Amino acid sequence: MKLAERIREEFSFVKGNYLILIVSLILMDFAAEIPGTYYSDYVIQLGGSPTILGLISLISMLALASIQFPGGYLADKYGRRWLISALTFGVALSHIFYAAAPSWHFIVIGATMGNLFRLYQPAEDAMMADSLPQEKRGMGFSIINLIMSVSTTPSPILALLLVTTHGSVMGMRIAYTIVLALFLLAATVRLRLRETMKNSERLDLREALGSYPKAFREGVYVWKVVPRSTLSLFISQLILRFSFAMVMNLFLVYAFYVLRIGGPPDPTLSPQLDPALQLARERWGYVGIALSVAMIALSIPTGKIIDKIGRKVPLVLSSLIMIPAFLIFVYGNYLTLYITMILAGFGMILAFSSYQTLLADLVPQAHRGKVTGSINFFSFIFMAIGGMTGGLLYDNVSPQSPFLLMPILVILSDLIVVFHVHEPKPEERQA
Repeated sequence: MKLAERIREEFSFVKGNYLILIVSLILMDFAAEIPGTYYSDYVIQLGGSPTILGLISLISMLALASIQFPGGYLADKYGRRWLISALTFGVALSHIFYAAAPSWHFIVIGATMGNLFRLYQPAEDAMMADSLPQEKRGMGFSIINLIMSVSTTPSPILALLLVTTHGSVMGMRIAYTIVLALFLLAATVRLRLRETMKNSERLDLREALGSYPKAFREGVYVWKVVPRSTLSLFISQLILRFSFAMVMNLFLVYAFYVLRIGGPPDPTLSPQLDPALQLARERWGYVGIALSVAMIALSIPTGKIIDKIGRKVPLVLSSLIMIPAFLIFVYGNYLTLYITMILAGFGMILAFSSYQTLLADLVPQAHRGKVTGSINFFSFIFMAIGGMTGGLLYDNVSPQSPFLLMPILVILSDLIVVFHVHEPKPEERQA
């Protein structure tokens, strides 16, 4: 078989809804990663602190958690398409608060609104699983990682250019304006999605608005009708997401003010004028580029590994890779940040792709929306608590404490997967 034909056959599933979702995710992920590079720095310059970063995470994640049960219920009852297509516009408009924020309080408003509009998230996850053949799921989720990694590689470069050219605050305002425009474009692209639910009902707005109690009950009850391994996988992910949330917004703060990758900051100077912090921002941009490149190089091989040797081993391996990555970060310097990013990139790809693939294998299509909504609900609550915990530990115990607690939680998560998650054989996987 010719190489061109083999490639065409290998990627024949990249079409329809899957392709539309990929295109829209490219636009959204590229846009979000531009201000994401310096998000923590922006909040601090607007009067925030590590504890405030945790507070923003707490409030916005609780908002995101609150819509997961109705999101999953509505996705399974009324279909995926209308939720995804309509509410992406709302997420786009929430970025106005980021761009115009005079203080960190406006970031709270924007983050909360944006997360409430993500009512479509369970529907998006379910539609992605619906649109992939089961024998290609590992490759499918890894391709998402690859394409989004490729699309976000220029993001730290653009962020660095904006911050160095227009200043650290105005550069971020411009970045969030770009996010607004590209999210609106992605929402327009999503209008072309086709419904994947065969027996979805016609939307009844009154019933939809009053669906929360029923959605909550069904989101809890669904764990009685899915394989037992799904619940164990879910618990392991709760622990993992709590641990990631503890440190997610603290990497930049730790690198700037503890590792001092730009040199010792001068407390007598404004953060926008301090040469040490300006150099730190420049170097942080290069670190972000290294992370993107690492994820690009590893995405396709990761997908092949998952489809060939299974889902469980890569999932366990992903967590074990994270442990040295975080220890190197805590006790490292500017140069060792690059080693950290390569290890972290590999670990993140393995974790995301193997977890999503294993979850799709275990859960029947008719329950995917409710399972995803239930998982997201509890995950975001744990992430909210984790973010607040990380900020409080950083400010009140030591900057190192949240990063050193994480490996302990990662090991606990791995033990649950090893002893309590059964990976279904190919013939047992859900369609």
